[in-house]
Amino acid sequence: MKAIVTVIGKDQVGITASVCTLLAQHQINILDISQTVLQEYFTMVMLVDISSCPTSIADMGALLDEAGKERSLSIRIQREDIFNAMHRI
Repeated sequence: MKAIVTVIGKDQVGITASVCTLLAQHQINILDISQTVLQEYFTMVMLVDISSCPTSIADMGALLDEAGKERSLSIRIQREDIFNAMHRI
């Protein structure tokens, strides 16, 4: 199963490293990644494979949310099919 991880917040050292480390600790593989800095704001979108993750997507969402709060970031995870359904025009 695939999911989308989004990260948004003020740019700071180590955002990518900390998010990728947390995902790796839960056996989540990054399939594709896009990131940019818009003025002083960091944005990142990742397509990830969660099929080997022993943690439920709801629990992963809570872990990512908590990790984001510690760094003043918004970090969200959403199943790919739900993400696609929400963003259809």
